[in-house]
Amino acid sequence: MTQKPSDSEKIQLEHDAAKLFMRWYEKETGQPIRHLWHNRPAKPDTSTLLAGERLDLEIAHLYGTEEEAMQLLGRDLPESTRLALHLLEHSSDTCTNTDARLLQALNRILQSKAGKTYKTQRVWLVIRNAHPEWDAAHIKTLCGAIHVPPQHPFEQIWIVGDFAGESGIVRLF
Repeated sequence: MTQKPSDSEKIQLEHDAAKLFMRWYEKETGQPIRHLWHNRPAKPDTSTLLAGERLDLEIAHLYGTEEEAMQLLGRDLPESTRLALHLLEHSSDTCTNTDARLLQALNRILQSKAGKTYKTQRVWLVIRNAHPEWDAAHIKTLCGAIHVPPQHPFEQIWIVGDFAGESGIVRLF
């Protein structure tokens, strides 16, 4: 089965997010987390070894809107997308609107992932924030507005604070 360029890009983004998370997790906890590999569908995106035991990671990316995702991923933007981005950037109270959009997108990811099932013993959800107006410190201030569904398949839920992985990680659950 041949992979489409978008499939290989998705795998690379997931792999990069997992590596950033692993680096921060090990730094913050002192527990060794090693040997990253990618899985096929029906399993979480990646697997690793945490303190010598298998741990699966389901990876998601937080962009805000589809238009912002296209811009952040460096896509050629059609005029309609450029207009949508212009309206987002020039709406009143941009900070509040950005927080509202990103919180809505984050809560949508959490709700969507909560309904999934995985063929694994242990799975953590790792969400990589890709929006430049948020980082780990800002996410911590918004934790009260983040809704983690009461029922989900994850042992733990984490956010990588920024796309480059410079601001740290935040545990949501």
